Amino acid sequence: MLRRGTLLTRPELDDDPLHRTLLDLRPTQQLHGLGAGRTRPAWEPVADLLRATGRDWDRRTHRVSVLAQCLPAAVSDRWATDRPDDGDALVLRAFVLSARAPAEGHSAIRRAEQTCLRAAAACPEDPTPWLALLSLMHACAVPVHDAVPVWTRAVNRAPWHRTAYHLMLRYLSPRGHGAVPDMMDFAGQAASQAPHGSPIALLPVAARVELVAHRQHRTGVAALGASGHWNEPRAVREIDTALSRWFLTAAVPHAEAVIDLNVLAFALTRAHRPAEAGQVFRRIGRHMTRHPWELLPEPERTFVYWRDRLTGRRRKEERGG
Repeated sequence: MLRRGTLLTRPELDDDPLHRTLLDLRPTQQLHGLGAGRTRPAWEPVADLLRATGRDWDRRTHRVSVLAQCLPAAVSDRWATDRPDDGDALVLRAFVLSARAPAEGHSAIRRAEQTCLRAAAACPEDPTPWLALLSLMHACAVPVHDAVPVWTRAVNRAPWHRTAYHLMLRYLSPRGHGAVPDMMDFAGQAASQAPHGSPIALLPVAARVELVAHRQHRTGVAALGASGHWNEPRAVREIDTALSRWFLTAAVPHAEAVIDLNVLAFALTRAHRPAEAGQVFRRIGRHMTRHPWELLPEPERTFVYWRDRLTGRRRKEERGG
């Protein structure tokens, strides 16, 4: 029996300080006059969170992107108005405008681009504004060769930045603006050069998920059930690399480790490697992500089935434990 309440599928993942900040600001969704009933501006908890994040560029990018997605737009608008030269306010504003500009036309896109560049000037060591600009370029279908210099600016500031590599993978995907060979080569080369313990070791597995999702979308056939995608020699090597060079290392969990763990668990179940999948599911716990399970029928039920079966939870419940 599926117990949906046991799953956490929130965009903040396992970032509890980010979760608390979002909860603190949730009442403002019902308020038109920001600050009503408050003793300080609604944006101050966001400012406190980003200040505490410091130069952890990986976590900063995750937090800013989730804040831009989940906060009422009026919060970032007010912060930018109250503190027009604040670097953190500009970075959040860049993400907000970059997300909504493509639907609003050329002038909005131009304003978002300028805000990204202002944020980059205000925070010269921060890769985050360049990732906002890269996301904007992707949404606007800018050719890959024009996007590479922007990506390079980000990784020059934060080598092996997990989000930067995944954004470029999305760009190179056939579902983005690239082609299968370029996507797979990029992922393979990055993984082979990444330092031991880096989550970039998982990039080829993420690329394979993207490849199979592309084929499934193109054919309309749920091809992910076929083991051929996951048991061919290259796929086996990709999964082995992700396990040995990232999952089984003593690396400190990164901001979006939950996403990578879900991708790895998905791949291991598709490749019929239950013992290793069980190890990954134990680390995931309740934190399911929509991607890549949404590529299968009944994603939540499928996730719970494999998690409980491979971690022994189902057997314990059947015994009444």
